[in-house]
Amino acid sequence: MNLRIFDRLESEVRGYIRSFPTIFTKARGAMLWDEDGNRYIDFFAGAGTLNYGHNEPGMKARLLEYLEHDGVVHGLDMATSAKKDFLETFERVILQPRHMRYKVQFPGPTGTNAVEAALKLARQVKGRTNIIAFTNAFHGVTSGALATTGNEKFRSAAGQPLANVQFVPYDGYLEGVDTTELLERMLSDKSSGLDLPAAVIIETVQGEGGVNTARFEWLQRLESICRRHDVLLIVDDIQVGCGRTGTFFSFERAGVSPDIVTLSKSLSGFGLPMSLVLMKPELDIWRPSAHNGTFRGNNLAFVTAREALLRYWTTDDFAREVERKGKMMRLWIEHIASAYPSGQFQARGRGMIQGLASRVAGLPNKIAAAAFKHGVVVETSGAEDDVIKLLPPLTIDTELLADGLYLLEQCVAETLGVRLATSSNVRTLRKTAGGGR
Repeated sequence: MNLRIFDRLESEVRGYIRSFPTIFTKARGAMLWDEDGNRYIDFFAGAGTLNYGHNEPGMKARLLEYLEHDGVVHGLDMATSAKKDFLETFERVILQPRHMRYKVQFPGPTGTNAVEAALKLARQVKGRTNIIAFTNAFHGVTSGALATTGNEKFRSAAGQPLANVQFVPYDGYLEGVDTTELLERMLSDKSSGLDLPAAVIIETVQGEGGVNTARFEWLQRLESICRRHDVLLIVDDIQVGCGRTGTFFSFERAGVSPDIVTLSKSLSGFGLPMSLVLMKPELDIWRPSAHNGTFRGNNLAFVTAREALLRYWTTDDFAREVERKGKMMRLWIEHIASAYPSGQFQARGRGMIQGLASRVAGLPNKIAAAAFKHGVVVETSGAEDDVIKLLPPLTIDTELLADGLYLLEQCVAETLGVRLATSSNVRTLRKTAGGGR
């Protein structure tokens, strides 16, 4: 393995290569291989971009077929057959069964493009500049999205003031305090110093922020506050949408109806750049080309995104499978938290985004590094990298998922310098997972 070309030519801004210092050459499903032939179980999935795994065969076949027939690859926002087929399928498979009425905007290839468009639209609709965001939020690193991002590491790189956003505490940020009551009080008090916002932007699960989860009842109260004060509710579903929490949208079980939704990452189903903004029809006040971009019509992504919807979302079977695997992941994470008290762990998460938080400074990074050496790719998150974040592909084979969780537990024990808890509890977890060892 020789990484010298990256050290010599690539900017110091590179990040993940430092955590995973190898040259990957092949990927399939939930597995990665490097140039030395080492294999890795992928508990990272492109930071949530590969919900259906690497090189999903059905999507790959459709993509190759489209290219073989000289399908349009680049089309700006022109009408193409690929876009038409995606829109018709998205309406029929996702929107109509959920009784949702949204217009669709393709703002650009990445999640931060979608957030920028959503914020710009909200400000136009309401004629106000202020936005409310939440502690530990992550919404992107372009200037508008960065202003709504809480992490100091990202904010300090802005090089300019980040204005017109005010932060309030996320659910659970203040122990024993319902932070929606604080928000209601501040919006109602004309002397609170909180300017009436155009919108509130929220992640139902804060992935980058440390796998913090908002309770459904908290989200419902937040929506009620927005309605009372004539404020738009934007749900950023970029990382935890497209099935990550078990339902296609992460907010479905909470029963809330966002005014605007942003989607990206796993939307294309294949790792191809694609994002969209869903807006209630009455909010679509855009003038033609008022928000544009050269790569807002990725037709290859339309092809694979449509195939993903047809393969995984026409019935409830896939959602039930995600729920089952998510419960198994949570049981194992809770087992680790209880079996290794010296790690001072706490289990967090929903569905197939699970986190193992630790109050021991530096421990999660050490465990993640050990996991990589043992063949598991996993990242850390949170303000102090204090959470091991598990994001395996939703399609991962159950026994392979168990193998990865078992290896992770081995790394926890190894890093802490304690014996592996080879109890009946672990064997039960493997049996539940479908593993035989």
